[in-house]
Amino acid sequence: MNRLYTDLLIKIIANTIYGSGSQVIDPAKMGESTPFNREDRLQGRDWPTVAHSMAGIKRLSNVRDLVQRVIDENVPGDFIETGVWRGGCCILMKGVLAANEVTDRKVYVADSFDGLPQPDAENYPADRGDTLHEYRQLAIDQAQVESNFAAYDLLDDQVVFVKGLFGDTLPGLEAGPFALIRLDGDMYESTMDSLEALYPRLSPGGFAIIDDFALPPCRQAVEDYRARHRIGATIHDIDWTGCWWQKLIAGNQPTETR
Repeated sequence: MNRLYTDLLIKIIANTIYGSGSQVIDPAKMGESTPFNREDRLQGRDWPTVAHSMAGIKRLSNVRDLVQRVIDENVPGDFIETGVWRGGCCILMKGVLAANEVTDRKVYVADSFDGLPQPDAENYPADRGDTLHEYRQLAIDQAQVESNFAAYDLLDDQVVFVKGLFGDTLPGLEAGPFALIRLDGDMYESTMDSLEALYPRLSPGGFAIIDDFALPPCRQAVEDYRARHRIGATIHDIDWTGCWWQKLIAGNQPTETR
């Protein structure tokens, strides 16, 4: 793999080269921005106006490194992200495949492409009071994400778009196995729907990445799922909010049931 290419790709996706302001995180102030803050952008603590990912350099580097491990370790399967915003992490996945001249794996790009849903507090009490559905800054339509892929010359038939709420689209998705799943759904419902539909299809030796582990509803969903299925794999921190673990091969982790 050309490491220089993927390093540059990460910097462009995060927009740390030219720099741009951050969106004001207030649903009533859509369109307003604050000056570029390099540290916030490196840590992924802002909602950038131009960058193709909210993830900072550490989380993007984690995506690159684990995709490369999948290739180097011959873990079978494709890649999927649930909750893609402007598509940056998926673009990076495809870029790493391209840098390795891998043409027999797909990148699934799953999103409502219309922002987050209103919380279903009756069925998912952990989401009670969640207001993320009010932030239209999070609603990036599929055509824009496709355009972003095309800007990197990375839009082709290895990229598959999955449009709709995760609970509607993922259970019946004719795909898998997966070598890597990256979950960025913020909410309990979105995270649980993704885990229930995708984790059983994650290959032994594959990787699960959680983007929003710092958010209590997301963290609770992950902990509930892992407890229910007796998943004892070590959780590794990426930065202040991201984490990952490896689904170990049968025999190395006898407590995991799925």
